[in-house]
Amino acid sequence: MSNAQATGASKPLRSKQELVGWIAAGFKPQSDWRIGTEHEKFVFHTDDLSPVPYEGPRGIGALLEALIAKYDWQAIMEGDNIIGLKRPAAELGSGDPGSNVSLEPGGQFELSGAPLETLHQVCSETNEHLREVRAVGEPLQIGFLGVGFSPKWRLDEIPVMPKERYKVMKRYMPMVGKHGLDMMFRTATIQVNLDFSSEADLVKKMRVSLALQPIATALFASSPFTEGKPNGFQSMRSAVWRDTDRRRTGMLPFVFEKGMGIERYVDYALDVPMYFIYRDGKYIDVAGASFRDFMAGKLSQAPGMLPTLDDWSDHLTTLFPEVRLKRFIEMRGADGGPWNRICALPAFWVGLLYDQGALDAAWDMVKDWTGDERQALRKEVPVKGFKTRFRNSSVLELSREAVAIAVGGLKARAIKSRHGDLETVHLAPLQAMLDKGESAADELLRHYNSDWGGNIDRIFADYAF
Repeated sequence: MSNAQATGASKPLRSKQELVGWIAAGFKPQSDWRIGTEHEKFVFHTDDLSPVPYEGPRGIGALLEALIAKYDWQAIMEGDNIIGLKRPAAELGSGDPGSNVSLEPGGQFELSGAPLETLHQVCSETNEHLREVRAVGEPLQIGFLGVGFSPKWRLDEIPVMPKERYKVMKRYMPMVGKHGLDMMFRTATIQVNLDFSSEADLVKKMRVSLALQPIATALFASSPFTEGKPNGFQSMRSAVWRDTDRRRTGMLPFVFEKGMGIERYVDYALDVPMYFIYRDGKYIDVAGASFRDFMAGKLSQAPGMLPTLDDWSDHLTTLFPEVRLKRFIEMRGADGGPWNRICALPAFWVGLLYDQGALDAAWDMVKDWTGDERQALRKEVPVKGFKTRFRNSSVLELSREAVAIAVGGLKARAIKSRHGDLETVHLAPLQAMLDKGESAADELLRHYNSDWGGNIDRIFADYAF
């Protein structure tokens, strides 16, 4: 989740068209399309496998300070606390934004990568980040685990990070769903952010990516444990999102309706309740309030106050559908995972969406799926994964078809690494999984039931970064 940072005040908003225009400002020619990858990991003490609090000589705060000292990150502060890190664009030699490190509510450690041109660059950035956190974590006896749901810790064991927005969310979440706190404190994901060239391109990419998001969930499912035991799910993380806050989550069926465009998404976003307003370094709790009322200056918690484009940008970050629209499209269906699968998620979506032939093929694959069929996949895949039935086929076969299209899209891009590898090399972990017909969750359960002897602690040794 992004870090709020103080910026110069923007002008008050007066019309819905300004909101539409803010998103439309993200249109880019294909030559300027970039790949932004985010990945979260659970942080644990290696001596006793406990979650890491913010405070103390072996806490998250100390970890952030060590990264600043050793690798020249810059601190993002909230009050007296470091709540994130940044590398400005100027240091990266690019006009694009830099990378950030942020903290999820329960201390999940996230890299929000810089917008990069190739998957090879994305993988290099990922490798550098993981080498850095391992180097500073080892002396502190801190380790990092990539799965989709905390495999061991109870909710009441997990510390809360000192970010004011999380206090607002922690209060509000139990009012609107059964699993909001589980989402905040016990889930981790890999996401990729991708560009679009026009409204028509945006709509087609959103339709394809929403339809195929359950396929990504199956491909990256890695959360079959809760509090040390199998939980009956392939992706507990994905299941949790189904009962977090249904007004701000889900498959967005309106995207497939005639007339879909940016304005329709804006109307949806205006109707999703707000969490907060950020002013002068402080959060004002307005959870449940309407952004429409905010635009009219009618918020009881902030009478007469009008929103700015910064408020609109903040509000969009608090919407959690399976695919989220800002000035780019965010793919939100995947569990966190081990080192080699972090690069596979952006490879999957870039292959599908960044080559026109592949995008057309992916649309041909999903265009006759009904809303009920898409929703059934969203419901069943977190439980059954590859074994989910679809018409006369299965999600395993759909996954093989989607990955094959992605391979074709990456081959068409024809971008090679300095070693001469095409970007398809980053799909190898998915192809190996599909060849075996075994998901990451299946693999974890196989270990749990055999060589781990039912001891969940083994996951922290065998699957840590």
